[in-house]
Amino acid sequence: MAIKRGQRPLEAGDSWSIDTAPGRVLYGAGVIDLIGEVVRELGGRRVLVVTDPGVAAAGHVHRASVSLREAGLELAVFYGVGENPGERHVAAAASAARVHEADFLIGLGGGSAMDCAKGANFVFTNGGRMEDYWGFGKASMPMLPSVGVPCTAGTGSESQSFAVISREDDHRKMACGDPKARFLATLLDPELVRTAPPRVMAATGLDAFSHAMESFVATAANPYSRMFASEGFRRLLRGFEVVVEAQCADSRAGPKPEPKTDAEINESWGDMLLGAHLAGAAIEASMLGAAHGLANPLTARYDITHGVAVAVMLDHVVRYNGETGDTGYRGLVRLLGGEGTHDGSASTRLADSWTGLRRSAGVAGRLRDLGVEEGDLEVLATQASKQWTAQFNPRAVTASDMLSLYEAAF
Repeated sequence: MAIKRGQRPLEAGDSWSIDTAPGRVLYGAGVIDLIGEVVRELGGRRVLVVTDPGVAAAGHVHRASVSLREAGLELAVFYGVGENPGERHVAAAASAARVHEADFLIGLGGGSAMDCAKGANFVFTNGGRMEDYWGFGKASMPMLPSVGVPCTAGTGSESQSFAVISREDDHRKMACGDPKARFLATLLDPELVRTAPPRVMAATGLDAFSHAMESFVATAANPYSRMFASEGFRRLLRGFEVVVEAQCADSRAGPKPEPKTDAEINESWGDMLLGAHLAGAAIEASMLGAAHGLANPLTARYDITHGVAVAVMLDHVVRYNGETGDTGYRGLVRLLGGEGTHDGSASTRLADSWTGLRRSAGVAGRLRDLGVEEGDLEVLATQASKQWTAQFNPRAVTASDMLSLYEAAF
């Protein structure tokens, strides 16, 4: 029997099945310098790097290019990735792969670059357009081998088989997945993420937290996915405060915290990067929830950064889920330094902690502060109720529920 993504093929409540990402994971300061050797070992000869101008300006494209050329590889770089990449970005990257006659792809950057690389892989190898692959397992032909190199500690795209691409006509997020789209290797280098601007760090860091929190309680969660989610959450907690202080302290009023050493900051960035990666692996082994369903229409209609859109909605979703009793948040609350309790008190504590994290990162806490119009909430709620991730929320959500959540956040 063919099992599709998100199905529950086993009848027993304690039975589950997963499809995990294969491949090597290299972690450590300076592993970017090994990328040429890794790609050559994986059979690459003509390599296309998919990235954006910001990553290039930070020097990461040059550093990767040196390693790739020293390994004797033919190299081309596509710099045209945009935030929340759409079908046009994917088509342009696929065209660049065609011109270069690429036999290997590298996604170098944030989630946008890695998703665009995966999207280009679909279109270049299987033809058509990105919308043709909306769903899971729709690529009938082989795809190119590829490597992911995250330069932000956030999306976890490098540990997932999905490319999330915006449809051009209505900007709706399309999740396009296939086992063949997974990166064969991932390089996690803390030196790369340290260059992320504070605004990017805040949005992607909160996004990573949300992945751990939602995947931990999703209806498709299982012991395997919760292992990744809880360890990702623990590492994110350990690194986030230090990273925020290091990046944002100069812009804040009031007494300054005791400065951290460079070694402490490096360690914290490493925790953030690995935490985001593990949270992404938790998504791959389970799913997300209503907060992501609510965030996608906000990004599509108002072009709000995805991580910010999730951040402003997540505490309201956590409280909503907790209203019906224990939804499994206690395991995360223990990582906050407490034992957690029964019923809704664990969700209340987790939601309170979330608002504190969001505030510390300087991210707006109300939809009105992000430019959302109150008159649009009903339309947004209808769109949110149709999002795939909302189906996996631990408490069922209707369009009416989505509207109430938007109103609570407004």
